[in-house]
Amino acid sequence: MSKQTKITALVAGLVVAAIVALIVASSKGEAERPARTADTPAEENALTRPDARILGEKGSSDVTFVEFLDFECEACGAAYPIVEDVRKKYAGEVTFVVRYFPLPGHFNSERAARAVESAGRQGQFEAMYSKMYETQATWGEAQTPHDDLFRSFAEEIGLDMKTYDADYASEEVAARVQRDIDDGTELGVQGTPTFFVDGEPFQPQTVEDFDRVLDEALAR
Repeated sequence: MSKQTKITALVAGLVVAAIVALIVASSKGEAERPARTADTPAEENALTRPDARILGEKGSSDVTFVEFLDFECEACGAAYPIVEDVRKKYAGEVTFVVRYFPLPGHFNSERAARAVESAGRQGQFEAMYSKMYETQATWGEAQTPHDDLFRSFAEEIGLDMKTYDADYASEEVAARVQRDIDDGTELGVQGTPTFFVDGEPFQPQTVEDFDRVLDEALAR
């Protein structure tokens, strides 16, 4: 390995470590108590409802990876590339479920969730989900509404805009987002990102923990 390659690898490792540290610090800082295991039928239903949004296709196993997230949350943005790598590795085996959990302190997070859900109703959930994280630095932490910006994202990914506008403003979409919030609250979710693997809360300390917990779940 060349010196330059070693330096690049070291920098990459430090960046990943910093990302995981941000996720862990965010989870500890925002939650007074940890999320609890979904061990009753009602809690299991609250965790993975039949119409919950899925990244990619359902896995062939019964293993589920659930993330309660906020598109404006910096730690969620940091977790995004890690989750993308993990779901590519376990594609076809594990089902990756997304639940909306916009935090009240983020001005545009509920709007972002409605935009993503509206795109999902036209079969473009993943495209808008990715768009939010890829552009988070341009709109996150703003204290003014970014409805027009999110609408421009919808145009970029080719949505029917009349339908998008109706869905984005609808009580049905707002209620869909609120139901995810209610489900998360029922499960003790207080901060984001909050992960569950097979109903068990999962707080990673390292990037390797993602593989470890999924390998263990698949082996059971």
